[in-house]
Amino acid sequence: MTVPVAGPVLVIGSGLLGASVGLALRRAGVQVWLDDTDPGALAEAVGRGAGEPWRPGAGDPRLVVVAVPPADAGAAMARATALPNATVTDVTSVKAEPLAAAVAAGADAARVVGGHPMAGRETAGAGSARQDLFDDRVWVVAPLRQSDPQRVEEIRELALTCGAVPVVMTPEEHDRAVALTSHAPQVLSSLLAARLLDADPDAVAVSGQGLRDMTRIAGSDPDLWRAILGANAESVVGVLEAYARDLDDVITRLREQGDVAEALERGVEGRQRIPGKHGAAATAYDLVPVIIRDEPGALGRLFVAAGDLDVNLEDVRIDHVLGKPSGLVELSVRPEVTARLVAGLRSLGFEVRA
Repeated sequence: MTVPVAGPVLVIGSGLLGASVGLALRRAGVQVWLDDTDPGALAEAVGRGAGEPWRPGAGDPRLVVVAVPPADAGAAMARATALPNATVTDVTSVKAEPLAAAVAAGADAARVVGGHPMAGRETAGAGSARQDLFDDRVWVVAPLRQSDPQRVEEIRELALTCGAVPVVMTPEEHDRAVALTSHAPQVLSSLLAARLLDADPDAVAVSGQGLRDMTRIAGSDPDLWRAILGANAESVVGVLEAYARDLDDVITRLREQGDVAEALERGVEGRQRIPGKHGAAATAYDLVPVIIRDEPGALGRLFVAAGDLDVNLEDVRIDHVLGKPSGLVELSVRPEVTARLVAGLRSLGFEVRA
């Protein structure tokens, strides 16, 4: 069992990530103080149980987590190192620029360790915070060259206490990685969704689950993403330029009635590199499609049935059937249990489309 990070912990910023850090730490029994320039946001986070309001003079925090936008994070980290002996980290999705800004603003670099939990939601604010938001997610620990090794270990302990899996990278390595895996995909998702604005409504009406999957993150806060992309512009531009070259090649091939098999096959190979459950290597699962009625309890009955058949559901996707009061549920399972699941569900009266 992981020993919780030592508190008290002061969380500066009580939005989605800040409040979720507070909830995760409180779950582990750690004392949490919250601070925010917005009294309403602070009150909401306190009301959710993420911590108690920070009152200077009540004591000194052992650890400070800065959960503010990237443009403000450097100055906030610098101010936080004025607190005696506190280790200071952040949760922003860009590392090099905010950390450099913190040092330039006079932060004690030995006590500053960058951090970025690779978790989030499309909705912002403490009202969307969850105590399990970081469970089994990667939490990048990005120390400065001057960071004290013991301070780095404290941030690893913070990640573990919040249920995450700590991975140590340099700030520059982190920014290049997230440009590829997070920041450029956000741009592509937004551009794809934006094309729907000028589309015929009848065409949009036949949208399938694939479009929903690819545009899910397009609903994220534009102001936050403008700041993130601006802070990591160089790395993001490099990835987008590579996409543009690939897209130009596909366009040329299609225009000339050429073969685009290579692009599609490389996509299959690339997707297989995405880590699977708990960070393990990706696993090939079978998909078992089941039609259920759109009514209370229908999904729960399906899950209970799978459990009674001793089948672990590795993933679940739901696609509503256009014009009908039903939904198509795709259950991802290991191949060795597929036959048992299909036969068992059919014997229980479920409509299996396998």
